[in-house]
Amino acid sequence: MSLLQLQRAVARAVMQPLTASRDMQRHAPGGGSMKRYAARLIKPNDRLTSFERLEIYNKQYWFRVLDSMIEDFPGLRAVLGERRFDAMAEAYLVANPSRSFTLRHLPSQLVPWLRKHPQWAGKDQKLALDIARLEWADIEAFDAKAEPLLEQKDLLQTNDPNTRAGAAKLKLTLQPYLRLLDLHYPVDDLLLEVRKADEDTDFASNAFTERRKRKRVRVVAKLKPSDLFLAVHRIDNSVYFRRLEPEEFVILSALRDGKTLGAAVELAFRRSAVPSEERPAKVQTWFAIWAALGWFCQPQKKHPAR
Repeated sequence: MSLLQLQRAVARAVMQPLTASRDMQRHAPGGGSMKRYAARLIKPNDRLTSFERLEIYNKQYWFRVLDSMIEDFPGLRAVLGERRFDAMAEAYLVANPSRSFTLRHLPSQLVPWLRKHPQWAGKDQKLALDIARLEWADIEAFDAKAEPLLEQKDLLQTNDPNTRAGAAKLKLTLQPYLRLLDLHYPVDDLLLEVRKADEDTDFASNAFTERRKRKRVRVVAKLKPSDLFLAVHRIDNSVYFRRLEPEEFVILSALRDGKTLGAAVELAFRRSAVPSEERPAKVQTWFAIWAALGWFCQPQKKHPAR
């Protein structure tokens, strides 16, 4: 057996789900006895059998990846409830096992996977997807790359921005860590409340904390779904949520997709109820806020082809 074959065989056993009693399965991947499977891969020692040594790694893997999912998605866990979340997380990890040296990528497929498996959230599917999208955006906003900020001198070098025609042709680049979400429920408030409840566990029992979170989830779930637009961004290594007006969201989304400033603004107000005389002031205010938050970055320089 080559080293690669050995690594893959161990990985198959380690990533096999634990039993209901949180022990290693008695049946090996593909069938057969796990004891014989382990004996082919790991030598026993004077204290542990081959099965027991492999079981340690099996348990460590599952305890760590499940803990990681709980840490990353406290909001989704509050929506689904502890037992259903834990079962969902295990089913997800069986379908999407860890394939990276870092746990950061572990939930990268959770949102599309949840869409394909709506049975886990039932009637709360929209709410579950909203909060899962927000929590994944939170992860991405925290550790995604930050490019150098766009400065005034950079604007002066592009398309004569001192003229109306030049400004309309501007193409602005958004920071890679900025995430834009179109949601149905106020999950930003819900997630902050869930986190606050978890922080207060020193002063309340776990049962009280869970009842408090479930009560808040029921309140939000009963709300009539409505459009809510959110920016998830980073300042000094901390992630923040900022609600956006619909037109703000459209402009930022269009700029992210590579449209010019003029096209983005036109698209945003095409069906807007904002009076035309108020639009220039609104756009000016929004851009001042976005610039102050550091959402624009220097465009990547194009190197001439050799």
